Amino acid sequence: MKKLLSVPITSLFFATSILSTSALSDSQDRSVSAGLQDRFIGAWRLVWLEEPDAEGKVHRAESSGMLVYTRDGHMSVPVMYRNPQTGGQAGPAQYAHGGYEASFGRYAVDERAHSFTFHVEGAIVRSLIGKELPRVYEFSGKQLIVKSSNPNEHWRVAWEHY
Repeated sequence: MKKLLSVPITSLFFATSILSTSALSDSQDRSVSAGLQDRFIGAWRLVWLEEPDAEGKVHRAESSGMLVYTRDGHMSVPVMYRNPQTGGQAGPAQYAHGGYEASFGRYAVDERAHSFTFHVEGAIVRSLIGKELPRVYEFSGKQLIVKSSNPNEHWRVAWEHY
């Protein structure tokens, strides 16, 4: 009888151990993800923006801007080009109008891919509304560096927290 009772008790012990380890792992994953998402939260100022010119040569555009990420998964980004004629395919033609770009919406971070997807809800370039824009990111020192995951877009931008 003792032997018969010990099998279910032992099984219950192992199942409880596995479940608690799994739950701990899930909560650790959530806290790591939450910790990563916390790195995005806040207001960022534009440090530099690189984009190709008409000949395809990458240069730093004269621009200023702000990027804001909220804890509830929203973001907003206005950028002003000091010289509206500056910019290649990734600049004014695609994201900006009259030397200014502005959009807002939701974002979701994919920590494993070092990317986030920007779900555009509103933009000065109305053709962007409703689009999902995948972006690759990296944290380098105090900077958040973002670029398009589209291999045909050759821009990069660096932001620093205010």
